Amino acid sequence: MKVRRPAWMSRLVPRTMAARLYLILCAGLLVAHALSASLMLYERYLSARSMLWSNLEHDVSTAVALLDRLPEEQRADWLPRLERRTYRYILGAGEVNDQPLDEVGRGMTQMIVSSLGDRYPVTANSTSQDPYRFQAHTQLSDGSPLTIEVTPSVMPIAKWLPTVLGAQVVLLLACAWIAVRLVTRPLADLARAAESISPSGGGQYLKEGGPTEVAHAAAAFNAMQDRIARYLRERMQILASISHDLQTPITRMSLRAEALQDSNERSKLLEDLGEMQHLVREGVAYARSSHGATEPPVNVDLNAFLDSLVYDYQDMGKQVTLTGKVDEPVNTRPHALRRVIGNLLDNAIKYAGAGEIEIRRTEGGIAIGVLDRGPGIPEDQLEAALQPFYRLERSRSRETGGAGLGLAIAQQLAIAIGATLELSNRVGGGLQAMLLLPAKLPGL
Repeated sequence: MKVRRPAWMSRLVPRTMAARLYLILCAGLLVAHALSASLMLYERYLSARSMLWSNLEHDVSTAVALLDRLPEEQRADWLPRLERRTYRYILGAGEVNDQPLDEVGRGMTQMIVSSLGDRYPVTANSTSQDPYRFQAHTQLSDGSPLTIEVTPSVMPIAKWLPTVLGAQVVLLLACAWIAVRLVTRPLADLARAAESISPSGGGQYLKEGGPTEVAHAAAAFNAMQDRIARYLRERMQILASISHDLQTPITRMSLRAEALQDSNERSKLLEDLGEMQHLVREGVAYARSSHGATEPPVNVDLNAFLDSLVYDYQDMGKQVTLTGKVDEPVNTRPHALRRVIGNLLDNAIKYAGAGEIEIRRTEGGIAIGVLDRGPGIPEDQLEAALQPFYRLERSRSRETGGAGLGLAIAQQLAIAIGATLELSNRVGGGLQAMLLLPAKLPGL
């Protein structure tokens, strides 16, 4: 049973592999770094506390014995010399109260008692909580009160330590980012190379360098790309050869049919042979369309280019109009582009009796739309209509049915010029074929 991830969790998980790897590496490194720093600080705390207790044990016995032997008038002069960072000596009773000691205070008081022995009785009480401080009270041999004021604390962290820790974290994050880049860059190159594969070959090859695994993958992909291009070329060559070889027997059969006496069967036979001849020509045209990328690209004035195309259709009595203009030329393959737009216009005229061309500039290049007010295409068949030999049910009559290659040829040639062809139904009826043309061919 598959467990579905909550929606809020899906929104928190990054979408890209690079972001996920970076998150995992950074989280792991930061947690490990935090644990290491915590253990280091804890060990430092234990060492500092042990040192504090050891120093206090030795210093108290020595200092009390020294003060006890000094004349009373000299004791005050020695107090600054005996003072330490965490404890000091006060000649007097200090602050006596009934505030209890905490665990650390009781432990240190017990250590002072054992250090001084029975000769110097000790009582203690806490005097402050923030910071924690307590006083141990005793008497010297002459009855003078002496107070030992203790402020338990470890050595403060050096000012430069947070800077060093921060620099280490930054260094770890930078190394993680470099590692993620090294891992994901070959995948991005692989995706771009896969997208550039075309039937005519000439796709982007990967550099066969870097780590052994990446070099092997790149070599395998380049070999696969060559095989795919070779298989596609062979398929097109087979289709072109079959279509070409069929023309001779079809022409021979047409001549023989022409010699027959006029009859209904003769007319049907000639009509069938005509459809076969049309199918063969379209097959050859589709095979040749895979070589559209071999045409050298040039800068084309689309305004003049489309005006000329529209005038040609109008001279043949076709209802074709053009709206819109672009200011700059586009780098493309003009013969392939003319065939794409021509196929789309032929399709619009066949099913709607008229066609419209709209041109406008977009962020990524030029959009050329061929529109009609025909029956359109069912939404679930828009993508399939671009496949070769696909014909809609409504177009299988002898009057309007084609070979199912017109849109496929347009799609094939659109790929050859680096464009994309998208079909959609218009509001109010009709079809819109949108050719998205880059301002410059990729790789140029």
